[in-house]
Amino acid sequence: MFKIKYLYSIVGAALVFLPALPAAAQAFPSKPLRLILPYPPGGGSDTIARPVTRKISENIGQQVIVDNRGGAGGNIGMETAARAAPDGYTIVMALTAQLAVNPSLYAKVPYDPVRDFEPVTLLANGAYLLVAHPSLPAKTVKEVIAIAKKRPGELLYASSGNGSGGHLANELFNVMTGIKITHVPYKGGGPALVDTISGQTQLLFATPIASVGHIQAGRLRAIAVSTTKRVGTMPEVPTVSESGVPGYDSGVWYAILAPRGTPQNLVARLNEEFRKALGDPGIREFLSKSGVDPEGGTPEELGKYIRSELAKWAKVIKAANIRLD
Repeated sequence: MFKIKYLYSIVGAALVFLPALPAAAQAFPSKPLRLILPYPPGGGSDTIARPVTRKISENIGQQVIVDNRGGAGGNIGMETAARAAPDGYTIVMALTAQLAVNPSLYAKVPYDPVRDFEPVTLLANGAYLLVAHPSLPAKTVKEVIAIAKKRPGELLYASSGNGSGGHLANELFNVMTGIKITHVPYKGGGPALVDTISGQTQLLFATPIASVGHIQAGRLRAIAVSTTKRVGTMPEVPTVSESGVPGYDSGVWYAILAPRGTPQNLVARLNEEFRKALGDPGIREFLSKSGVDPEGGTPEELGKYIRSELAKWAKVIKAANIRLD
């Protein structure tokens, strides 16, 4: 009799707690979320992150707090995210640099972009414009290549620094075309743009938002778009790929990830919320005007993309012999 009563008490207790399990799962999120951004406030990535997180905050009824953790090319923020609790309440917005470039560029990074994170979704993709000073007698990619082959090493291209997106875009261009255009690194995109406008350097892979005004004013000439899709604000400018370098693709992309071990049902919920925000007409318009295309997609698609980009940029960095300590 005692055993039967004891059994009933166990079953009763189980029945009391069973209804609470689905309710707890449905309650996510029940507190603010933290989005780690591995860059300081005020930059391009910060500009993109904040309106998206505001829209998600509206949709879920909980604040999404942007936590800027800049430094060391984004490695500091990525390490912080990798070590965060895998409970769905900490996520990170990482760029091409952190997920595909830094592991080959630096002698050592404190995280593994594949092993330490759960992919959530590809947020957006942005292109560079290959621009030239008007004194360079080239209006197409083929003409740039022809001049560079006649004058190996004489043409100069500017970038915002060693290992920057513009640096790697031009090195990929060198590798895929077999030419040599000499790199001139600057301490930021602004000085690189100024010296290209003045003619100190002849070429630059610049962001559309920074260069379109100078192109329209005739201070720079647009040669090509770095990604496989043309830029909406300048649809007449062809891509490098369609201009004689098939398969060329270099841009800056933004991805959302969670710490490794985050439950898959929470990854799926985060994916749903980010894709919902990206579907908002106001967000899509804002991103397009900022020079990036809203993306979205599954965690599996993002994971595959990260692995392919890692392999691509490892080859470019090795061929260009680029290394940062």
